[in-house]
Amino acid sequence: MRLLIIGTLNGQLTAASKMAMDKGAKVLHAADIIKAMHIVRSGKGADLAMVDVSLNIAHLISSLEAEHIHIPVVACGMQNDAAAAVAAIKAGAKEYIPLPPEAELIAAIIAAVSEENHKMICRDVAMERVVDLAKQVAPSQASILITGESGTGKEVMAQYIHQKSKRKDKPFISINCAAIPEHLIESELFGHEKGAFTGAVARRIGKFEEANGGTLLLDEISEMDIRLQAKLLRVIQERVLDRIGGNKPVAIDIRIIATSNRDLTQAVRDGIFREDLLFRLNVVNLKLPALRERPNDIGVLATHFVAKYSAMNGIDVKPISDAARKQLEQSQWKGNVRELENTIHRAVLLCTEDVITEASLRTPEGYQINEHNSPDNASRAVLTAEAASASLIGQTVAEVEQGLILKTLNHCLGNRTHAANILGISIRTLRNKLKQYGEKGITVPPPNAGEALPQPHM
Repeated sequence: MRLLIIGTLNGQLTAASKMAMDKGAKVLHAADIIKAMHIVRSGKGADLAMVDVSLNIAHLISSLEAEHIHIPVVACGMQNDAAAAVAAIKAGAKEYIPLPPEAELIAAIIAAVSEENHKMICRDVAMERVVDLAKQVAPSQASILITGESGTGKEVMAQYIHQKSKRKDKPFISINCAAIPEHLIESELFGHEKGAFTGAVARRIGKFEEANGGTLLLDEISEMDIRLQAKLLRVIQERVLDRIGGNKPVAIDIRIIATSNRDLTQAVRDGIFREDLLFRLNVVNLKLPALRERPNDIGVLATHFVAKYSAMNGIDVKPISDAARKQLEQSQWKGNVRELENTIHRAVLLCTEDVITEASLRTPEGYQINEHNSPDNASRAVLTAEAASASLIGQTVAEVEQGLILKTLNHCLGNRTHAANILGISIRTLRNKLKQYGEKGITVPPPNAGEALPQPHM
């Protein structure tokens, strides 16, 4: 596991890093958030960040999110620093660890992160066949395409393959091709040189280089623009890439795993996916069955999630009643394992009895599982659209606009002109907006710095 220590806490974090190294972790240290961001941009990466609670954790998390870097953050502080601990959790830290550190606690954290990254739980023969095939092909160098509905566990399967491969001690890097805007994904994948475009104030290593020696997961590959697919095909074939703005090819040694919830053969027929790229990726195809097609997995997964979320929330583990278990097993699970996990997480938190009953399994709206399931495609489309927009409910138009502007500016490393071009607004409009935010005390990235700094109240 790769651990990034940020800050010092009077040497206490140094002691924690030594304990982590004793447990087999690879440890990098950054004195502050700016240096930490330089480390992750450089491609060294991390599976977990332990951060001095006195640092601006909210800024760290927003900076990581703005650059689509996914690293769990754990805050560390002295035992009596309760207010700072609460603030860190509210800012987005996953956990608070009191210092001085204890070797057992550090070991438990490392074990939890490592275990969560490559655990496969299955009992149904339909899933066991897929897992057996994954074990068989994992030691090879072959590219693998994992297909299946959303929520079936495609990324978990990719991590499992990596852990069973000869590259398990090397990085496992994932990039969601659907989550990154089209105009940014090339830089995310291949990196760029300083000055390659407006806003490129420093060299940035892309995901291919970050994964060098290990495994690169191209999640939802079907969502990649067809023009970029040609460059991706060349990199996969020749194992050489060109950073944007670079003039020297960079050799890479990686294993490619891709996932898709679409029928890529149909995407080829529709002209939105290259057939030659599909052939390169689809050396081995692992098709994950939907959860409703592997009913014997529902009970064991539910039990696993009860134990997981009970431990996470400091709650005693409660058994699932027979009636509740029967209801779980009879559900259609349109959202597959992800929906089951969310249902059990909610049940663990809401259960007030000695066992988890049917009442605990209700949806956030108070409905029973499957109560509003409809086979009608139009109804499903409406529900999907409602779910997609649910995250915006409760926000004003100004709040949504503010979030979009600041996230775009962060990705452009503070460059106003580049951000305005992406947003489709004038530089004057952007500057006026940023001035308003600064006057309200909102964090705004300074020009060409790429690091958001607190603005003084005016």
